[in-house]
Amino acid sequence: MVASLVSLLCLNVCGSSSGASTPKTKRRVKNPRYSNSSPRKRRNQNVYGSSSGASTPKTKRRVKNPRNSDSSPRKRRNQNVECGSSSGASTPKTKRHMQSPRKSDSTPRKRRNLNSSFSDSPRCDSKITTIPNYGSEDDSDKEEEEVTPPFVVPRVARMFMDEEDVEVEETCDNVTLEWLPQSPQPSNCVSTAASPTPILPSPIEPSNKFQFEWRAISMPQIEPHLRREPFSQISGPTVSFTKPYEAFISIWDNEIMEVIVRETNIYALQVTTAMLENGNLYPHSRITHWRDTNVNELYVYFAMVLAMGMVIKNRIDEYWNSSRDIFSTPGFSTEMSYDRFVLLSKCLHFNNNKNLNSAMLTGSQAKLFKIKPIIDHLNCKFSKLYNLSQNVALDESLTMWKGWLDINQFIPNKAATVGIKTYEVCESQTGYLWRFEVHAGQDTLALQEDDPVSGGVPALVLRLLNGLEHKGHTIWMDNYYNSPSLARELKVRGFDCVGTLRTNRKFVPSEFQKITKNDMIVGQVLGCTSGDVDIMVWRDRNRVALISTYHGLVTTRCGDTFKPTVVQDYNANMGGVDRKDQLLAMYPIERRKTTVWYKKFFRRLLNVSVLNSYILLKDKSLAHRNFRKALITELLAVHKKPKPTIISTKSQVHCPAPYPFVKSGKSDRLRRKCAVCPKRSNTYCKVCNVAMCIYTCYETYHTLH
Repeated sequence: MVASLVSLLCLNVCGSSSGASTPKTKRRVKNPRYSNSSPRKRRNQNVYGSSSGASTPKTKRRVKNPRNSDSSPRKRRNQNVECGSSSGASTPKTKRHMQSPRKSDSTPRKRRNLNSSFSDSPRCDSKITTIPNYGSEDDSDKEEEEVTPPFVVPRVARMFMDEEDVEVEETCDNVTLEWLPQSPQPSNCVSTAASPTPILPSPIEPSNKFQFEWRAISMPQIEPHLRREPFSQISGPTVSFTKPYEAFISIWDNEIMEVIVRETNIYALQVTTAMLENGNLYPHSRITHWRDTNVNELYVYFAMVLAMGMVIKNRIDEYWNSSRDIFSTPGFSTEMSYDRFVLLSKCLHFNNNKNLNSAMLTGSQAKLFKIKPIIDHLNCKFSKLYNLSQNVALDESLTMWKGWLDINQFIPNKAATVGIKTYEVCESQTGYLWRFEVHAGQDTLALQEDDPVSGGVPALVLRLLNGLEHKGHTIWMDNYYNSPSLARELKVRGFDCVGTLRTNRKFVPSEFQKITKNDMIVGQVLGCTSGDVDIMVWRDRNRVALISTYHGLVTTRCGDTFKPTVVQDYNANMGGVDRKDQLLAMYPIERRKTTVWYKKFFRRLLNVSVLNSYILLKDKSLAHRNFRKALITELLAVHKKPKPTIISTKSQVHCPAPYPFVKSGKSDRLRRKCAVCPKRSNTYCKVCNVAMCIYTCYETYHTLH
């Protein structure tokens, strides 16, 4: 009981089963100088010694992270270290002061700034970044009274049972927590923890959900798969599809297309009226040629936008290049004229501006008003058409926008760096986007002081996961979202939660907040548990804190090194959102230059819907690029406007006739120029509709043509 906390919790993952000295983890050494077992020299120190026993002055050398070839303790920076000659002759020794010495046996070394036991008092964050919280649904902290199959009672109930109801070997105060580090058996990526048979809990309502009693993890540990929530859902598409067109139409159905057509026609009328009132409407203005669009034309427009993501050019007018050279793409001009495409791009609209009532909306809702119908529709369709598998990733994505925009965000580790941020829930394996929310600032909401999950970040997570409760999904998140209170709330709702953790979060033991990478050796793991929530600190190149609801301190061997199993699982399942972004980066339809941010964001959503359609089709024999080509071809074939029937003129009789608007005695300016001679004529051919002189040029023209 008098041992320090680290000696109670330290689990050295590097070791051998024979009881020999623990092998040290490899370190990078800059400019190594010695191959023998003598300790290396440190900078700012004069070390003397030679093989003959005589003291010879050596030159100061600067060594970064030296590594010894024997089991002698490593020297520390800014410390005076004894050094003797290899021949055994006595040489003057400098005063030696070693801090946190490393021993050759497997006994864990003591750490500084650690208490002997965990404190139960919570510690609040100094600052917690919040995010937009608008449009949230009423989330209740109460569990469901009855859960019918295939739902199961969450395992978190075990932690909130009374002491007399739970059969425990020893209480937290009486249990002896000292044990030697376990030496994992050699295997290839196989769990090394023991697996006793767990005691199944009974569903008992928790007395205090957010009272965390941290204690050491019992040894041997329960295997992670026995603590994990059972998955009870059949993953995959809810509707079967046979063609790419069918999967795409299931998302962009006729209902939403009618909304876009109606709002586009209304906006075109509003633009024309505004230009007319301001005196900016001229006879040569492109908007004067506007005609109302329809659903078929809009599908063709979508097909052309998707084709621009596969045939990439720098300027839009280059797609309508009519020159017969290597740069020509005649297919675009045959489907739609350049002026019509530009008009549709300009007038494309999704919500009537006259319906915007800022007094009835929050700041975030007002900013997203013009794109809100598309966001709501896609969220509904994405979640309805697909059942997620067990592993789900929650992360941010960024749509590049370098113009001025007050909702712009800067994320340096994203490819876009600056742009419109969305919080997304994606399937870890396929990258299917199940639900998303656009970051549009922060709305001020009344926070409940007694509810740790009432903040912006926990409320955002619960909104995004609404509808997945009690199905056994595992949510993989980074340290921006994770906290012990959120992990317990998700466990109560039937989720598992895994990810990195910021140690300054509320309810994290204060002892873990003081641990630095200098207090640990490479490969060392410290951990504690409150029963349903585990917190681990692992030393790699830096200190890494993780949280999990089922992993514990189980380690995995891969090659010559041991790693916590939670780290490997996190690396394998966290990249769902990044996988989606990588698949979309090959077809950048949203890269078109535009001065309207929500139209560019709409193209991003259109691109995502195509990827989701590809996953919905579930045809592994069809590559992603071939899927897009087939989709574009089918959209044009189904919705392309039929060409007008050309009436043959061979059976008609050519005859001349005078122009009806040319009257005798009027000026010659009303006459038309002859197609053969330079004269002006008031007669023409009715079939050819070409002006020509009736006596001199009529026969000549028809002979040549």
